[in-house]
Amino acid sequence: MLIRIIICLAVGYGCGCISTGYLIGKANHIDIRDYGSGNVGTTNALRTLGWKAGALTYLGDFLKAVLPILLIQNFIFSDLPEAKMLGLYTGLGVMLGHNYPFWLHFKGGKGIAVTTGVMAAFDPLIIPFFIVLFAAAVWFTKYVSVGSLCVAVFFPIWIVIRHPEDLHMLILGLIFMGFAFIRHKDNLKRLKNKTENKIGQKVKIEGKKEENG
Repeated sequence: MLIRIIICLAVGYGCGCISTGYLIGKANHIDIRDYGSGNVGTTNALRTLGWKAGALTYLGDFLKAVLPILLIQNFIFSDLPEAKMLGLYTGLGVMLGHNYPFWLHFKGGKGIAVTTGVMAAFDPLIIPFFIVLFAAAVWFTKYVSVGSLCVAVFFPIWIVIRHPEDLHMLILGLIFMGFAFIRHKDNLKRLKNKTENKIGQKVKIEGKKEENG
């Protein structure tokens, strides 16, 4: 079992290291890490390069989680009873690769787009729920970070609902949630200080790197 988990983490990490936001930034002749929050995720791509870049970044980060998980669950380890759990380990590897890509000096995104991809591949029934939850949280608060953290908190709750007796899966869900809060620690500080950027705020390409975003 341990060997299978290591394989899943390794496959996931390799896929996670495909930093969509960074590549889209390069296609637009900028290094996205030099602008806004310096993050390579969806929100910074949206603020820096516009909605098309933000949408493409989200889609790329979403798919780089979905595809390897489906490969693990439905093909490589499909005959095993723990296939879904191994899919979660693959997703964890993707998140680690996304958040800490070795080729970008371990400075990546915050993992929310990836987490939604993991959630979707793990159980497609969750998709409309996390969409509505995210949209509602952002609508009422105007903060993308609040919506992101609400989605992260919802993941282990969903696991409890759908797999109430599987402690292993719950622990993995809590790990995803924990990483989301770790990666959003600066956002939480800004929320507390009421200095967090609200949705719709833009980043000027000519400007130098800021600490918010």
